[in-house]
Amino acid sequence: MGYFDELKVLVLGGGDLASGVIFRLHQGGFRMLVTELERPLFVRRTVCYGDAIYRDTVSVEGVIAQRIHTHEAVSEVWRENQIPIIIDPTTVSIHRWQPHILIDARMEKRNLGVRRHDADYVIGLGPGFVAGEDVHAVVETQRGHTLGRVIYQGAAIPDSGTPGSVNGHQSTRVLRSPDTGFVEPFVEIGQIVHQGQKLAQVGNHPLHAPFDGVLRGLIHPSVYTTPHMKIGDLDPRADASACYTISDKSLAMGGGVLEAVLVGLRHS
Repeated sequence: MGYFDELKVLVLGGGDLASGVIFRLHQGGFRMLVTELERPLFVRRTVCYGDAIYRDTVSVEGVIAQRIHTHEAVSEVWRENQIPIIIDPTTVSIHRWQPHILIDARMEKRNLGVRRHDADYVIGLGPGFVAGEDVHAVVETQRGHTLGRVIYQGAAIPDSGTPGSVNGHQSTRVLRSPDTGFVEPFVEIGQIVHQGQKLAQVGNHPLHAPFDGVLRGLIHPSVYTTPHMKIGDLDPRADASACYTISDKSLAMGGGVLEAVLVGLRHS
């Protein structure tokens, strides 16, 4: 069991950038409950604890997450030193569970309704939150010198709307749906692909690789997509092992959240 057994930590979101938060807190001895959508939209599914919604149980870097159906099952999962994940699109867990620490890691780039009075200490990740107003602390999510830093007064850097550049590739790294419908995959996450190779199909429209690389992520085939919606991620570095480990960005954000949590406990 953890060092903070009396504390209840609620994490909203189980996507790839939330995974660093979940992993850091778990390794630090915190127990938590994670909420997700009924059909999560993340693409880097091999490193998302929230993928337990689709697969019931997942393991990311040795830490296991398990889907639950009721809040009463939380303690049982904790006894196995695992992380419970529950479907909760309207965040009723905030009022039902009454957490001591609330972390909004949904990465929506806006505040969907979280307020400081929702828990003893409330932390928001990235743009959309203002420390000292709607949350107690904000963690910077923009790549660069300030990534992972904790802001105790003010807001994070506004969203640039442009993906970070990797080996000269920027917007083309993000794979977008060419049509309305479900994604039919032709390659698996972690597979090395070549420019022009057919990666997937939506309706009658194929999706081809814009450059050589490794398919780092692809949205779950049960998600109904719309044109230009993000459905995948192609990495030009072609390092397949990176598809199964939490990213540097996610871990930096997790470190910032861990700092913010400890500061909040010290001042509570």
